[in-house]
Amino acid sequence: MTRPQVLLLPLVAFLIIPKVSGLEPLKDSTEFAMAQKARNAIKRSDKNKDGKIQKEEDERLWKRKARHDKNRDGGLDLEELKQISDPQVDSPGKKLLNVIFKKTPQGPVYLDFFFPDQDTSTDKPVIIFTHGGGWAAGDKSKAGSGSFNEVHRALLKKEFCVLSVGYRKVPKSGETAMRECVIDSKDALRFISAHRKELGIDPNKIHTFGDSAGGHLAQMLLLSPPESLKGDPELAEFDYKTVSGVSWYGPCDFQNEQLFNHDDRENFKDRFGGRIMGRNMKPEEKAGRYREMSPVTYLTKESPPLLMLQGDKDTTIPVKQAYRMQEALKTIPAPVEVVIVKNSGHNWRSVEAPIEPTREEIIKQTIQFFLDHQ
Repeated sequence: MTRPQVLLLPLVAFLIIPKVSGLEPLKDSTEFAMAQKARNAIKRSDKNKDGKIQKEEDERLWKRKARHDKNRDGGLDLEELKQISDPQVDSPGKKLLNVIFKKTPQGPVYLDFFFPDQDTSTDKPVIIFTHGGGWAAGDKSKAGSGSFNEVHRALLKKEFCVLSVGYRKVPKSGETAMRECVIDSKDALRFISAHRKELGIDPNKIHTFGDSAGGHLAQMLLLSPPESLKGDPELAEFDYKTVSGVSWYGPCDFQNEQLFNHDDRENFKDRFGGRIMGRNMKPEEKAGRYREMSPVTYLTKESPPLLMLQGDKDTTIPVKQAYRMQEALKTIPAPVEVVIVKNSGHNWRSVEAPIEPTREEIIKQTIQFFLDHQ
């Protein structure tokens, strides 16, 4: 009798021990992130393997970062690169920068979180910003640049929080695909939902905003069910709800490749196919994946309100994408407002004439849309 009781006690103790959470903490990891970014830059651009990046090795980077060559030796070494900080949203409020919200085979994934100027509420709404860059480039620091900073500054003053997510990029190797960009962005929302009390937010008041590839991600976050496209199993149980979204020149449908042809030519290359499929997808899986990554396929009459702005002279994401959304609205009475910006190329660049509405009016309309739907 004694022996079975002795053996049973450790088993009972094991069964009653509460599960240890695997969630990442709300921790500023800027020093680690800057070191990682510096190492990645040298790995990518140091062609002669001397531990430095010279002008001839990466002229584009050198043009932007040459002033950080403190010892004037004509190269940027690891220590110099580690000191280069990213721009941030111009805010007097509290910030949590470079928070690791999940770890992946490709490395940790980060987010920046900005609190309102006056943080007085425990159920604050959140704007999630997803940057552009063709799903293969760009950075979460774009939230603090130009027109995006203006939008975010105005909303921080109105007691919104701003979340900028640094989703994984799609490399030429196809190791990750567009799907991972969506999953990471959704996991960022699940992560802040898990930490809702510490952040003082309401995960049922999520607004989405992005440009170009980030505009696509903003539409995906807004329209696809929160429980879809799950990633980190530790985050899967945490829910959120989107209530409005704004897409600047983001695509809504990949299923018809001609929607990416800005003129009437017949011969047109499927420019984003590799980024959608990755390297492990089979040809017979193409239709399903293209549909899965097309925000318009999730549109219903119960969808949250979306403001979609598209330039009529955009050759990167043609205006045909906006027309496709307008066509869908004929059969699905969803709360979507489509604005065609005249004389506008990508990034609201003017083509032949000033854009209409103006950039200032677009910014104002974007801010007001979020305020009207908070």
